[in-house]
Amino acid sequence: MSKDPLLQTYQLKHLTLKNRIMTTSHEPAYPEDGMPKDRYRAYHEERAKAGVALTMTAGSAAVSKDSPPVFNNILAYKDEVVPWIRSLTDGCHEHGCAVMIQLTHLGRRTTWNKGDWLPSVSSSKHREPAHRAFPKLIEDWDIERIITDFADAAERMKAGGMDGIELQVYGHLLDQFWSPLTNDLVGPYGADTLENRMRFPMDVLGAIRKRVGSEFIVGFRYTADEAQKGGITAEDGLKISKTLADTGQLDFLNVVRGRIHTDPAMTDLIPIQGMKNAPHLDFAGQVKKLTGMPTFHAAKIPDVATARHAVEAGLLDMVGMTRAHMADPHVVKKIIEGREDDIRPCVGATYCLDRIYEAGDALCIHNAATGRELTMPHTIQPAEKKRKVVIVGAGPAGLEAARVAAERGHNVVVFEAQPDPGGQIRLTAQSPRRREMISIIDWRMAQCAARDVEFNFNRWAEADDVIDQKPDVVIIATGGVPNTELFETGKDSTHVVTSWDIIAGDVKPADSILIYDESGDHAALQAAEVAANAGAKVEIMTPDRTFSAGVMAMNLVPYMRSLQDKDTTFTVARRLLGVELRGNKLEAQIGTDYSDHSDIQEYDQVVVNYGTLPLDELYFDLKDLSSNGGAVDHDALINAQTQNIVKNSGGEFQLFRIGDAVSARNTHAAIYDALRLLKDI
Repeated sequence: MSKDPLLQTYQLKHLTLKNRIMTTSHEPAYPEDGMPKDRYRAYHEERAKAGVALTMTAGSAAVSKDSPPVFNNILAYKDEVVPWIRSLTDGCHEHGCAVMIQLTHLGRRTTWNKGDWLPSVSSSKHREPAHRAFPKLIEDWDIERIITDFADAAERMKAGGMDGIELQVYGHLLDQFWSPLTNDLVGPYGADTLENRMRFPMDVLGAIRKRVGSEFIVGFRYTADEAQKGGITAEDGLKISKTLADTGQLDFLNVVRGRIHTDPAMTDLIPIQGMKNAPHLDFAGQVKKLTGMPTFHAAKIPDVATARHAVEAGLLDMVGMTRAHMADPHVVKKIIEGREDDIRPCVGATYCLDRIYEAGDALCIHNAATGRELTMPHTIQPAEKKRKVVIVGAGPAGLEAARVAAERGHNVVVFEAQPDPGGQIRLTAQSPRRREMISIIDWRMAQCAARDVEFNFNRWAEADDVIDQKPDVVIIATGGVPNTELFETGKDSTHVVTSWDIIAGDVKPADSILIYDESGDHAALQAAEVAANAGAKVEIMTPDRTFSAGVMAMNLVPYMRSLQDKDTTFTVARRLLGVELRGNKLEAQIGTDYSDHSDIQEYDQVVVNYGTLPLDELYFDLKDLSSNGGAVDHDALINAQTQNIVKNSGGEFQLFRIGDAVSARNTHAAIYDALRLLKDI
């Protein structure tokens, strides 16, 4: 029997959890029609069959119609959810994984123009900055109704075979009542005493217990320290924790620290890359020590060593490793098998969370199978026939192609013009805050090394170099180069530099800089950081109505913290029309899409972030020699089927290009290109 603290069983009431690792409640936004259907089940089942002890589904399931699904939440207020819950729980139970669900009423953390267009309600009359809806101040009949809704939803979850539930008591309605920052009520639920502020959550808990009985597992996920002036202090939180324990009605405490009402607050509660690992772990340990209650916690615990410490030191009973399991659902399996070095690392990019707001569902920046378990494999199967695969480019696209092809058992050769792998990610990792990104590359290089992939660095591959390898398949993953051609001029700008130049240190920042950003991605902000830290006066300009649209909420926070105390301004809805040299200054003609207005502004340096253009010369040199003419069967690609197009029967190899060698996109797109092509080759 293993002596690893993480692999010890844990007895939670009548439920035996087979180890100490769980995924905490999170909403990947995979429901369909508000139901956790096949995609949702497959996502949780993948982690269950790999050994996770407890999966806490939903973040959070809505108990009332006036808690509309702003995150594409599960609709726990509908009776038809029960068979879908049953299918999900049965699927996970088959693998010995316990299943629970988080229930909530969002209160003001939603908006009125979703779902049934009902007004949001809250104990606060003020809107939440993040979701912007002005709530109705809750009435007595609302309170009665919502208490019943919670009890009804809990009963549905029990009927669906769930092992238990937790109530969401941070940022959502239950927490809005008990935080002094969000309670404007008077009377029995009013703000005047902690007892009154806690009354509503306690009434909800009591109603649930009456409905589901004493044996069903019920816990709270709650903030025990709001970390904001005027809010619940750490001292208050410990008092609340002791009060909760003394009720005898709760079976576990799931502790968080902070608030989620703004993007900066949520980023401190759920830290991203460049921020301290496990910043709230010791505080959660204080709660456990004080209460003696089963204690769960998650907040940037990305690695096995930190998780192991949390259990071994007695700080936690169950460790939440949620984002880590999005990066690699097989964490527990690899621990058991002694393959910790093989775990695909979470790099803290938080593409998962941020993407929900940008595009509607959570995906991992460098595991393209997460959320696509129905079509994309987490474990690559060997090919029936060994083939020679030549890959040009060792950025994220090329390395993923090499990894997958090698796992298929193919003979893989990679050409890379640079002395090191990584492509744009190596550039990204120049920023100390984003250094974790290099793990995307390091992990793939280790996977390739274990499978004897041949690398040729400092080698600019020409067509003859590729043909000499006698390949069966050629993958062009050469990436792109910064575009400096403004649409308005139709030619490369001679007086500008690129964001890459600044980030790489190839060009030193001048005193007064315009960073013109049409891409809306990280590169412009990274360049701005470099320039501002060098003492430059920086203006970030975009023709869009919002700046850095592709960076998204949580990733934007560290940039703003690093830039706002410096001489940096943000200008929206203005377009760069051209740049001319006048003496020792650059004159930028600035226009707008909204009118004919334009003016001239002077800068010492103009930096453009205008996307990339594909490095595709080699692709076109090889195109007519290939059997498929470079063509991709989109239906086969989308449906996870083999590519079989033949345009040239005399061609001796298939040719594909992926990632930015096709068009400027992002890291996830590049990796997804590679996975869905190579998994069937």
